[in-house]
Amino acid sequence: MRKIILNLAVSLDGFIEGPNGEIDWCLTDQDYGMEAFFESTDSIFMGRKCYDMIDGLPSPFADKQIYVFTDSPFIIPNPRIIVISSKNFLKDIQTIREVPGKNIWLFGGATLLSSFIKHRLIGEFIISVHPVVLGGGKPLFFDIHDKLDLLLLGSETFSSGLIQLKYAIKPKFDFSILDQQLKSLN
Repeated sequence: MRKIILNLAVSLDGFIEGPNGEIDWCLTDQDYGMEAFFESTDSIFMGRKCYDMIDGLPSPFADKQIYVFTDSPFIIPNPRIIVISSKNFLKDIQTIREVPGKNIWLFGGATLLSSFIKHRLIGEFIISVHPVVLGGGKPLFFDIHDKLDLLLLGSETFSSGLIQLKYAIKPKFDFSILDQQLKSLN
């Protein structure tokens, strides 16, 4: 089954966009592992607002299958874009993950990220913490009401001051199995 990987930039104070939607604070002076990451993916999940933000720009995603999550009317501008609605959210994601291929990049959309976290669909978090405090903007995490324990997979520090953190969701242990075994012993 294909792994869904969140890979995005965040300010030190936890924002993915500045107060006016700006992303000009993201460091682009080095590769930061993006070339290898790009090579490991063949599909991209993104929300409608995120798609609208990059639509019309020269895209590094030209060879990737793009899935746009939206319930708004949407004219599909090219055949490499597939629209996914909330109606069959989990079923559609499961179907996509079962298709042979490379990893899937969860590119963006704070609302979309919240949905993926709630359903524990993210296989790996790659968070690039940029050495900047924005003081406001769109937070990386919002509408998350339950604790999510993470397991550190690794970290890398770059000369620019950027720190890249890699996490996985810590597996939950089902203690009811032990209860059943204890009952069977008695």
